[in-house]
Amino acid sequence: MKRFITLVTLTFLMAFSLFGGGKDDNQSEELIVAMELQFPPFEMADADGTPKGISVETAYALGEYLGRPVLIENTAWTGLIPSIQSGKAHIIISSMSITEEREKVVDFSIPYASSGLTLLINGDSPVQSYRDMNSSSVTVAVKSGTTGALWAQKNLPEATIQIFDEVAACALEVSQGKADAFIYDGLTTFELQKKFPGKTRVNLENLPGTLGGWGMAMKEGSPLKKEVDAFIEEFRSKGGFTELEKKYLGEIKEVFDEAGLPSFFDIQ
Repeated sequence: MKRFITLVTLTFLMAFSLFGGGKDDNQSEELIVAMELQFPPFEMADADGTPKGISVETAYALGEYLGRPVLIENTAWTGLIPSIQSGKAHIIISSMSITEEREKVVDFSIPYASSGLTLLINGDSPVQSYRDMNSSSVTVAVKSGTTGALWAQKNLPEATIQIFDEVAACALEVSQGKADAFIYDGLTTFELQKKFPGKTRVNLENLPGTLGGWGMAMKEGSPLKKEVDAFIEEFRSKGGFTELEKKYLGEIKEVFDEAGLPSFFDIQ
């Protein structure tokens, strides 16, 4: 009888380990974090491919909080959400905006950062802000498929909208005076302006309705969400995000402060 009970118990344990709960239930298991290493200084890699940046350090801090080793999986943007839906990764930490459309298919953490759309402007253009752009005399460059393109099409019916596949092409149009402005995120427009000094300037004021939070995304119903939310609150309260901002975003943080604008980690 004892032998029978032992065999039944072993069989149950083996079945549970194979089929029970899923990866998220095993708190000692490696935490697989998906991110696209294409958005410095948040997500990037060294010459040898070693992940680095704000999101990478945040992921390792999360792993330490959970008591789990971390594996960073470099994943193409379009494959991020499928990676957690299929169970190939547990969580996405990749400067991903929380949107209603995405919330239909994933669970987001509370916001840990925020960003909006800003302007890279030609140095000789009369455009000073988004308020000057809805005019037949204004040409606006946007990247295909982005929120910037959607915003322009919705809010600038009088302007000429030029759509390009690459950020570099949009920036070149502005630097050459073929477009008055390029709509994109603040970090990118800030860095592009440094590449075209004198020929361009930047307005980091967020375009109306574009400021939104970034969240860490998990599979719907993931038991990780409660712990991830708690981590974000604790990491913020202990100054973790502030230290990362100083380390990686010191220059642009000063610009935001001088302009009286919220920076990435100024979550209200």
